[in-house]
Amino acid sequence: MASSQGTIVLTGANGGLGSAIVTNLLKKPELAAYTGVYTVRKAATATALKRVLDAGPASHKHDIVDLDLSSLVSVRETAAEINRRVAAGDLPPIRALILNAAYQDHEELDLGTTMFLTSCFNIDDKRNTIGGEPYKGRTTLFPSVEELAKGTWSTPKDGDGWWTGFRRYGASKLCAVMLMHELANRIGTDPDLSNITVVGLDPGAMSSDLTRRGGSSMHFNIKVMLPIIAYLAVKFSPNGAMRPLWKSAGDVVRLCFDVDAPKGKLLYLNGTDEFETAKEARNAANRKSLWDYGVVAAGIKQGDTVLTNWQ
Repeated sequence: MASSQGTIVLTGANGGLGSAIVTNLLKKPELAAYTGVYTVRKAATATALKRVLDAGPASHKHDIVDLDLSSLVSVRETAAEINRRVAAGDLPPIRALILNAAYQDHEELDLGTTMFLTSCFNIDDKRNTIGGEPYKGRTTLFPSVEELAKGTWSTPKDGDGWWTGFRRYGASKLCAVMLMHELANRIGTDPDLSNITVVGLDPGAMSSDLTRRGGSSMHFNIKVMLPIIAYLAVKFSPNGAMRPLWKSAGDVVRLCFDVDAPKGKLLYLNGTDEFETAKEARNAANRKSLWDYGVVAAGIKQGDTVLTNWQ
């Protein structure tokens, strides 16, 4: 039988923020006592995560699990295996599920999955105009579920350079926030699951591999300039637009374990500050259309989930 305080499941654990979250967890003995299930695209090449684990306490129980977030088959198989292990007592009950993973492609159109550690992109947020005007002439990041799912909106063919990819990324983040709202509402009215809280976090702009296919100038700005700027900026504005990885990782862990989140309602933070999500994310009709489309696209059927109000 498994023995620890509980299990922490973290997706995208080999990325910049993911490995920083693991570093933060292992620095706290009370959290290192949890069992970690760290998902990565390929365990054999998860070098950043392995370096962090090797430097942490040897007593920390953990598994590195292959998970391709762009594949619904892989997501379903991995979730089913984790559920099976918890039910069998091989893993302690899940205490925190940290859905962290993202990818931003400015040059090509690749469809994938974005999880719940997300930025609050919206048309009216002035933070998105720091480097230009990506939404100029546009009034929405949610044209329709079909357009976003099929990749027919804001494509490289629009001739707007790398802003097309920025807008697609923003739309995916908006959808993630919409799903957070919808999930929080549905869990809150579920008689068996209402003790579960749903939280979201905007970690700010960080130096990671998020834009690794964005060109040499973008790589220089993200990997060289941003860490310097973020190091200075966070001293004056802890929850400003640019933040070091260690700051955002600490915010993630704090939100999971130190903040009393309301039940039945999404708590969304920008760093450590409570933040109102975008107007489009709060649109109940759009949220339901996105939820309904996701249920069909994922092939979810009766018996696949314990959530009562899943349809």
